[in-house]
Amino acid sequence: MKPSRRRLFAGTTAVLGAAGGLAIWQSGKARYYNGPVSDHFDGTRFFDQHGSYPKSFADLLRWWSSRSLSGWPKRLDIQADRPPPRVSGTNLRVSFVGHATLLIQADGLNILTDPVWSNRVSPFSFAGPKRVHEPGIAFDALPPIDAVLVSHNHWDHLDCLTLSRLAAVHRPRVIAPLGNDTVMHAHDPAIRCETFDWGARIELAPGVAVTLAPMRHWSARGLTDRNKALWAAFVIETPAGRIYHVGDSGYGDGNHFRTARELYGPFRLAVLPIGAYEPRWFMRDMHMNPEEAVQALADCGAEVGLAHHFGTFQLTDEAFDAPKLGLAAARDNAGIAATRFRTLAPGEAWEF
Repeated sequence: MKPSRRRLFAGTTAVLGAAGGLAIWQSGKARYYNGPVSDHFDGTRFFDQHGSYPKSFADLLRWWSSRSLSGWPKRLDIQADRPPPRVSGTNLRVSFVGHATLLIQADGLNILTDPVWSNRVSPFSFAGPKRVHEPGIAFDALPPIDAVLVSHNHWDHLDCLTLSRLAAVHRPRVIAPLGNDTVMHAHDPAIRCETFDWGARIELAPGVAVTLAPMRHWSARGLTDRNKALWAAFVIETPAGRIYHVGDSGYGDGNHFRTARELYGPFRLAVLPIGAYEPRWFMRDMHMNPEEAVQALADCGAEVGLAHHFGTFQLTDEAFDAPKLGLAAARDNAGIAATRFRTLAPGEAWEF
């Protein structure tokens, strides 16, 4: 496809996706959450005192009109994982499904993060970012899923079709920030979503709990519902140690990562995003690049890091292999061993 046509197609797809979200949710009129005003909720929309407001629609059009998409493979072969039914004791197993979806197995519990088994992250089945590899675990090969953590409502993190499938087969608890239940229940009331504010601690089982923590991001399903639902990172307490899972975040001044260390550390593992970061003028406030992810690992003080949010859906302008290459360079510059901040291939697992 010629570059000009590719830019037009990408922009048209994005507009269709946004328009579809707007039509489906009538988001200009929707109220996702009713609750008291707080230091991060004004009565209608959420905000982050240490963050920044999302870019304007004019900025979005500027980006779309000048996009130069780097080449991505159309399809990649992978070796799918077949996880065990359970992992017990102080063992920990993390399997990379793709993008922001991981299976975390600890102390007999099976937890999924931001599960997406759909072929596209879009309101439409025929348009929008399309996955370039099969999920690292086939849906039918999943062990019994006890809990699902959904970080925010962007289409590449909150996939209602997958959540509905999980509800039908596994009936897991779905833990999400405030307001996201409105999106899920509009699609399928059977999704067992429980929503919480930053700072809330939820016990999943004796010895395993999850706490919602701030992350530097935002939310939207359409063009006019920005920040009507909250977003969050998760601190997962297990007998194998604490996991700091950041689904999507800009770096900013690093405040959120240092604060997480002070309030919820020490962390054995930090799961940090490294992709969807170009162009920087547009993405800087919402998505870290690999160099910033390495700094975030230092700020939060985790023993080891696992990279995610790359290599499955082409959401932004960087090349397919840029996040992994960038992470390797950033590790070298910081004097960090590759074994301390890893990338996994889809279907690969890391056992502690």
